[in-house]
Amino acid sequence: MTAVPALEVRGLTVRFAGLTALDAVDFTVAPGTVHAVIGPNGAGKSTCFNVLSGVYRAASGSVRLGTDELTGLPPHSIAGLGVARTFQNLALPPTATVADSLLLGRHRLTRAGFVAAGLRLPSAVREERRHRERVREIAEFVGLKDELDRPAGSLPYGAQKLAELARALCMEPELLLLDEPVAGMTADERRRTAAVIAGVRDSLGISIVLVEHDMGVVMRLADTVTVLDFGRRIADGTPAAVQNDPAVVRAYLGEDAEEAS
Repeated sequence: MTAVPALEVRGLTVRFAGLTALDAVDFTVAPGTVHAVIGPNGAGKSTCFNVLSGVYRAASGSVRLGTDELTGLPPHSIAGLGVARTFQNLALPPTATVADSLLLGRHRLTRAGFVAAGLRLPSAVREERRHRERVREIAEFVGLKDELDRPAGSLPYGAQKLAELARALCMEPELLLLDEPVAGMTADERRRTAAVIAGVRDSLGISIVLVEHDMGVVMRLADTVTVLDFGRRIADGTPAAVQNDPAVVRAYLGEDAEEAS
């Protein structure tokens, strides 16, 4: 397995009309780990994700994946460098089959041109067959092998979220950005999805940046946690260390939390 590169975020600053949404944020995602970014509402988590994926542009700072500078690149260029992302809200084409939805994730890896594909030239047919086989492998990995022929929109909510994760994996990424992957799920769906995410790290060796409000999932999955509050990094370390950090307790529970505990 080829070693994946580290993600280095340095001095990341984002401003909107005079409001500083991120203030010189630093963190490093070690290769093959789950790195959670957490914080109260309005802490800057979504802004950070949007910079990492190219949706927002930073006022200053640097984002590097190995030797590649991501800062300022558009989303499609960042995706082309091996960064895949899921979103909070479902974004599957509801009438397309699960197989065809996952096949969309293979787009950046497709070499056959439009004409070759349209004419069904042998090279294009062979390539499509390879892509569909990989789709089946990834669907089996996340537990959706038996759902490939169903319309994506007919799946239960939790299974649709897993299909979005599978589509991101179909890009063969080096870095996976998961934006609230278990939000809105039942307890069983959360456990199933958490197990898949752990498998992505442990079996595939893909680095993961995770934004999630479910602290149980964060503490079980994350190797490292970065905590944001009002756009600033206030803690960074193991889940156990961060959970007991007084600054983190104050950010989540208020200034009087330590006196009340």
